This record gives sequence, structure tokens and C-alpha cells, in this order.
Amino acid sequence: MNGKKHQYNMQWQLAIGCSLTLLSMGCNRAAELVGDTPNSEASVVMEYDYEKDVLPVFARYCYDCHGDDMDKGGVALDTYPSHAELVADKKTWLMVRENLVTRLMPPAEKPQPTSEELAIMKAWLDREVFQLDPAHPDPGRVTIRRLNRQEYNNTIRDMVGVDFQPAQDFPQDNTGYGFDNIGDVLSLSPLLLEKYLDAAEEVIDMALVKSPSPTRMEKLDSSTFDGGHMSGPATRVLSTEGAMHVYHEFPEAGEYMVVIKAFGDQAGDEPVEMEVDVMSDGWPSKEFKVQAEKGRPDLYEYRVKENTPGRRKIEIEFTNDYYTAKKGERPAQDRNLYVEYVAIEGPLADKEFEVPESHRRIYVVEPQSEDDYDAVRRILENFALRAYRRPPADAEIEKLVELVRLARREGDTLDVGIRIALQAVLVSPQFLFRGELQDQPDNPKEIVPVTEYDLASRLSYFIWSSAPDDILMDLASRGGLRANLRTQVKRMLDDPRSYALAENFAGQWLSLRKLESVMPDREVFRSWNDGLREAMIQETRLFFTSIQREDRDLMNFINADYTFVNEQLAKHYDIPGVAGPYFQRVRLDTSKRGGILSHASVLTLTSNPTRTSPVKRGSWVLDKILGTPPPPPPPTVPPIEDSEIAGRKLTFREMLEMHAEQPGCSSCHKRMDPLGLGLEGFDGIGAWRTKEEGVTLDLSGKLISGQTFSGFAELRDILSREQADLFIRCVTKMMMTYAYGRGLEVFDEPEVERAVAHIMDNGNRFSELIWAVVDSAGFQMRRGDPKGRSLANEDKLQ
Repeated sequence: MNGKKHQYNMQWQLAIGCSLTLLSMGCNRAAELVGDTPNSEASVVMEYDYEKDVLPVFARYCYDCHGDDMDKGGVALDTYPSHAELVADKKTWLMVRENLVTRLMPPAEKPQPTSEELAIMKAWLDREVFQLDPAHPDPGRVTIRRLNRQEYNNTIRDMVGVDFQPAQDFPQDNTGYGFDNIGDVLSLSPLLLEKYLDAAEEVIDMALVKSPSPTRMEKLDSSTFDGGHMSGPATRVLSTEGAMHVYHEFPEAGEYMVVIKAFGDQAGDEPVEMEVDVMSDGWPSKEFKVQAEKGRPDLYEYRVKENTPGRRKIEIEFTNDYYTAKKGERPAQDRNLYVEYVAIEGPLADKEFEVPESHRRIYVVEPQSEDDYDAVRRILENFALRAYRRPPADAEIEKLVELVRLARREGDTLDVGIRIALQAVLVSPQFLFRGELQDQPDNPKEIVPVTEYDLASRLSYFIWSSAPDDILMDLASRGGLRANLRTQVKRMLDDPRSYALAENFAGQWLSLRKLESVMPDREVFRSWNDGLREAMIQETRLFFTSIQREDRDLMNFINADYTFVNEQLAKHYDIPGVAGPYFQRVRLDTSKRGGILSHASVLTLTSNPTRTSPVKRGSWVLDKILGTPPPPPPPTVPPIEDSEIAGRKLTFREMLEMHAEQPGCSSCHKRMDPLGLGLEGFDGIGAWRTKEEGVTLDLSGKLISGQTFSGFAELRDILSREQADLFIRCVTKMMMTYAYGRGLEVFDEPEVERAVAHIMDNGNRFSELIWAVVDSAGFQMRRGDPKGRSLANEDKLQ
């Protein structure tokens, strides 16, 4: 097929045009289709007067540092010339809102606003500055998304039934907001397009069995043989032991039936014996007892297998000559072999061969002739339905059928034409991109529910990283998916394909994928090897999956008293009684371990090659657990270096304290360092320790929120109890970003808060997290796209 790739290029472009039919759907219809569920728990934002209600609160708690001639961090909240300019400074107020919600401001040592005062500040910001309306949430609009590598592999696996990871050879996907399924960064390069063309051909070749060539029969008359002599016009005889032969061209590899029509002059006490040999590939010869006699010849069959096409010698040997003539006896006793012809039939279809499932998925009907275009149309309609994740338009199918007709006009078989059309589907933008239908895509006031087919795709790529299955597509076709949405979410979470959440969401949320490229110094950490690396990754994946499958409290991510280890990882953790390479669930000594903060995977990827890094670990906790990532360090700040005082080498804690005293470092290090130092009980690859270079480690600290702890166990308990709401908010925002395929904006905050409240009201269960995301306006609806990019996200695309 390689020679055909460019031959049909112009026709492929015709078949894979990327125009999307837009669906007309008004805003009034949106509420009816989606229902009131996404907004049912949203509270009404109260309206407050800035001068009367809001300014006194800001003055009381913020002006010590950000007013009254103070502008700490370059922020002053009382210098705006007018109220209009005050509310227009959305970038500053966005930072203020985030610090209030995450309790970073005011600092712990300062007076703290009451819950009522905090609500006043937040409500004013939401209503007047950001103009948020929880009763009418803004669902946003995601950029059209290309399938990333994992989604491509999974889609091919589930759609075609071929699981050979064709996208492994594709260029790496870019990431944005921490994930590689973000529409804004999933571009299409010329190299990737070429890879798509190659992959499409390879996928179809692997999925479909090659149509067998028509079985041929060729008859070789004995008059064309060498050896023996003719006995009549159509029979050759061997009257003494010897052989006759003929040459035949086998057109292709395969099995053939060699048929010899023969008889013999019988004499003596045994029948005529004949040996047939097709001299190729070491295939054994076959012996026959020819009991047929003159006038009643018989057929003798010899099945052979040719591994390669070519010219072969077919030899027929007479092996048991007999002759005797007693004195005075007529006629003499004479045994002879006669051959009338040799026939070769083949190549033969393998009667025991079963058509694979991948072939049956595509060929839902077998064409009855080379011009059976009704069957062609049914095959292509079925394939395009699953590939496009919606019913294909008649015009789209006709373009594909025309490709098959073109192939037939060029002299190719119908099977070849169908393969070309199927490849065209797999390089179509309708397959490679997740386009969604909307009648006014550029109108920001046009808010509509996504179609049921688009909802099916959002759901399946969220939970499975793959295309919708037949159940989702059937519900969508009948307009019944929204009415059965909760049932389908449960079914999908119970399906093994939901392991994609551990692979793709958890792998990126926890930065687990980065562990593949981490290289600890083998001279320092002598137990480190690739087997230990893989065990660390598998532990965290199995741990995530257990919380998902068992529908556990999300706080188990921080405080679980169990994990999964094999023998190698158990020895690394000093856990007795585990043998062999298989993973098993074990209970933990919670004074030393518990939750993902004690997983060697996380601890290794947040270390330096030769030692731990409290700064990296603290930054990771702020970002992945508390959802309050620190800004990147200024480029002028020097790295932390080994230091001595009075001939004594400083501990890392002491060096860190000196580093944090430098201008511009203190504010961030106060947040990061206590968290990281609380994890110093684990070395650079996650093994437990109490000393470093003979010095007993100080694992105590004080968080910026004011809580103190004396070691890992107390730090873990503070995070899982007193800061549980921050963790639930963090993982909810992470999951929404992953599910939406875009960075979250300020207008998403009402839905974030509604989701967090729902999750915490329902026991923090994993299933409630997934449901809260699916039940949100950002998941079920979309709007037109206003021009410009949010200030909140302008620097987060990588």
C-alpha cells in the first residue's frame, strides 16, 4: 500500500475536509437540556456597597501592609484615583481574592477576619469586580482539542481492537496548566501529520486480514514431463524404477494441493508404490500405494506449503519395480506406474483460520462482489460513526465511497479501496480533533449545552481517555444520556478503562511521569536502579486506583495507613514479610509513613541527585496538595551552597535559614521551607532516616498558617485535618482542569465552590469528586469565545 499513499492524496484531501457543521441551539433551550442541577447548590452573591461595607474590612485587615502609605510586595489598595479604576484593576484583585480564599492573607500573626467579614470581601469581589453570577454560571469555551498520544492509542484500541500503541512514535505532546490534554497547546506539526499518515496505514493493515487470492487450478499434462516414456497420447509410464518430473511456478506463498492422476500394472504381492516430492523449503516427500488399475485411474493428493513464491520441481518416483516371467508362462508378471497428469490447486484458504475481532468490527458486512457499494457504504458509515464520535453526514460518506470508486477505476480491488477510505477517516480532522458543534462560536453571550454526542465524548475522554463506547453512543442517539448521566458515570468508573485516570490524571497531577527521567546519584544512593524506579511508580498508581475503585475518602491521599509494595520496595521501606515481584497491600507504621507524601516516587522526584531538597518538596506540597503554588524564584537569587561557621559544616536547615534571609526570598520560603523540612525524615529516594551525616535531623516546623509540628506524622495530620478544605479545593480544581481541557478562569470559581461544597457534604468520596466535575456547567455547557486571554492564565501555558 505504500505506493498508493501519495497516489490518492488529492482525493484524501477532499475526503478529510475539516469543516464542522454547526448546530443551532438557543440559550433558552440550554437550561432545559442541562437542567437546574449544576446551579441548584449555588448561593446568591450578596451585593455590598464598597464605601459602607467593604472598605472598612479591607482597611482593618489589609492596610497595615497594603495601604496607609504601605505597599508591601508592590501592592497598595488605597491609591486608586476613582472607583472605576479600582474595580478595573482585575489583576491585583484576582491576587487578593486567591490569597483570601486560600487563607494566605492576612498572615497568621496578624488579626484574622471573621467568616462573615471574609464573605463580604469575597462577595464584593465576585459581584462588582469579576461580575460573577452563581445563578447563571459561565461555562467557558475550550479550544478545539487534538487527541494526545495516550488518547490516540486508547481510541484506536477501543475502536479497532488493535492494541499496539501506534502513537509511541509520535512527537511528545506539549503541556499546559500541568496536563497534556489542554486544547491551547495541542498543535499539529508537519512531522505529526506525517506520523498520522503512517499510523493510519499501519492500523488498518493490522486490523484487517488480507483478502486471499482466488484459488487457481493448473493442470500439467504428462506429455510435458521429463523421464519415463509415453504410453499413448496422454499417459506417461515408468516401467522400471526411476522418476519423471515437471516444473511449476508457484505464484505466491501459501498452501497448495498437488493432485496426481495415476494407475498401475499390478504384479507380485504388493501394489505399485509412488513417491511424490515438491522440492522446496525442505517440505517432506509423500509416499502413495497406487492400487488403481488400467481403465480405472485414481487421484492422489499431496498438500504442501510454500513459504515463498517461485519455480519448483515436482518429481514422481516409481520405487518398487517387479518383473518375472516363468518358463512357458504368458503373460509375464510386470509392475509399472502410469501418470496421466498433475494438477496444482492453490493457494488454498486456511479452513482453520478465524477472522479476527478487529476485522469483524470494521467489516460489519462482507461485500458480495467487487461492485457491492451498498456494503461499502455500510462499512464506512459504521467506521466513521465511531471515529467521528457522531453520525457522519451523507456528504461525508459519499466522499469516502468516491475514494473506493477511484481505487477501482485505477485497477485496485474493492478491498484496497476500502482500506484507503478507512485510512482517510483516521487522518481526518473529524477523528484527530474533538470538535464541538455550536451555532455562534464567537459570541460570548451564546451559552448552550453541548450536544449529547459531544457530552459522550467529554465523558469518555475524561474518565477513560478514549472514545465513547456503544452504550454512550446509543444513549446519545436517543437523547437519553443526560437523563442517565449519574448511572453512566458509575458504570464508567467501574470499568477497567477508568485506570486511565491513574495513568493520565494522577501521573500528571502528582508529577509522577517526571520520575521516568530522574537520575539519583548511584554513588550516594546505592540501592537505586530501574527496578526500584518502576516499583515506586507502580505503588503510586495502585494507591490512586485503590482510592478510586473503593470510592474512599479523598483525604486518604494524605492520611492513608496502607500502601502497595513488592519485595524490592518493601525492603526499601523496611517492611518485613513481603517476597516476590508481585505487589501486595500492606499496613504502614503511621509514625513514619502514610499517604502520598511518604511515597518514594514523590520524595525522589522532589529531591536533587545527591541529596534531598526541602525547597522542592515544600513547593510540591504547596502546588499539588494545597493548591497555592509559590511564584518561580527570581533569576538573580543564588543557589543554596554548602557553608561552614567556625569550622563546622552547617546543616541544610541552617543553610536554608541563611538563604531565606536574602532580600526577595523570605515570603516564599516561609511558606515552602517548613513543609519541606517536615519531610526531611526521608532521604533523596524516600528511605526513612533520623540522621544525616551523623547529625540528628530536626523535623519540626511552623506553617505560615500558624500550626506547629514536631515531625512527619504531625505535619501529615495538620494537612489532612486542619487544611482538608484546601486539599479538596486543590484536587477539585486539578480535576476540573483535566476534564475541561483548559485552564480555570475566575468565572469558574462559583462552580469550583459548588463542587467543593458538594464533595465535602458527601464524605469526600472519590465518586463525588468525579460527579461534581461532570455535573458542572463547565463540563456540560459551552459559550462563544470572547477575544483575549484571562490574566489568571496568561503565563501558565508551557
